[in-house]
Amino acid sequence: MALTAELQQKFTRKYALEMDDADDLAKYRTAFLHPKLHGKKAIYFCGNSLGLQPVKARDYLQEELDDWAEYGVEGHFEAKRPWFKYHHYFTQSAARLVGAKESEVVMCNTLSVNLHLLMLSFYRPTKKRFKIIMEAGAFPSDMYAVETQVKMHGFDPKTAIIELTPAKGKHTLELSDILATIKKHKNTLALVMMGGVNYYTGQYFDMEKITKAAHEVGAFAGFDLAHAVGNKVLHLHDWKVDFACWCSYKYLNSGPGAVAGLYVYEKHAKDKKIFRLGGWWGHDEKTRFQMKKGFKPMPTAESWQLSNAAVFNMAAHRASLDIFDEVGMHALAEKSLHLTGYAEMLLKSLTNLKFQIITPEDSTQRGCQLSLLFKSKGKETFEALKKASIIADWREPNVIRIAPVPLYNSFEDVYTLYDVMKNIS
Repeated sequence: MALTAELQQKFTRKYALEMDDADDLAKYRTAFLHPKLHGKKAIYFCGNSLGLQPVKARDYLQEELDDWAEYGVEGHFEAKRPWFKYHHYFTQSAARLVGAKESEVVMCNTLSVNLHLLMLSFYRPTKKRFKIIMEAGAFPSDMYAVETQVKMHGFDPKTAIIELTPAKGKHTLELSDILATIKKHKNTLALVMMGGVNYYTGQYFDMEKITKAAHEVGAFAGFDLAHAVGNKVLHLHDWKVDFACWCSYKYLNSGPGAVAGLYVYEKHAKDKKIFRLGGWWGHDEKTRFQMKKGFKPMPTAESWQLSNAAVFNMAAHRASLDIFDEVGMHALAEKSLHLTGYAEMLLKSLTNLKFQIITPEDSTQRGCQLSLLFKSKGKETFEALKKASIIADWREPNVIRIAPVPLYNSFEDVYTLYDVMKNIS
């Protein structure tokens, strides 16, 4: 069927540039440093793996280095931002990002460490209730954490871990199947532990309904938000999610291996009966420096901290969160809806390459990611994109992940991706 003149216009660079001119968030592209590839500025679609460096990150790091040089150990109390309470500087921003109360969040540790710490608290299996539900094909960090936690308690992963798999011929999960599986194992289920967004397909899961279903059968619900935080609007407190954890080096642009975050629902954080491993920085802040025996956890998510803040690591995180505070997740989600939708429309029109977009078509079930499953020429396409200075992400065996991040990607970026791909023979 022939395209209307109005629709044809959308397949032009002119249209993409007009969309960029009308974009209120376009100015934030200059708040990030864009890498070069083959001698020219790269188009970067890999924010779902490692976000770009905020321009201010260098200054923020230098500020802490200068205070270290000037004050030495006294920087814990005399630095411009005293280090002993450095984690507090992120509380409000983190709470806004995940839709939580300030008492429910803390930036600390790393993602896998936090996942293990939280599972030690919320996976307390019994002979009757010992099963964990998770999605098949979760990121390896989650798979390994769940597997070893189950083994630690003396259970067999083959019987204790229930993996959710797509129906035959499908690549993503149906919510009805997830809820039905929870109900099916209602008498033996201890925990539902899933990603908020699946790293491979880009599918976003309905955490509110999944949490409600878990609670109805007497189980806890927790989520790894590595691909959801900074990508989707979240309301963890209102959804009554029991716990969650996330990294900050993907959509939160805080650098490789950057500090992670965790969330614990308010009633659990206050409940001293819920076991948590003790660490100096999780101990009651009022008596922390008395150095006495007997772990007294903070009545907040901070009690899951183990050590004091990694200041230099977190300085870069502060540079990124300043931008999120200014822009707001609702504005980012609105642009993401249009930017990813534009990419989907253009890519679906290609007939010279054989691939399928396995990310859900329903925009409510995805963020700013499209996963392209190639029947052939996948690796050749990926290499062609690199040659054109376009950085995407390759996932074995045959998927190219494209992440049009609303903070620093443009409609022209998306058009250029399409333009390169349509000329691959």
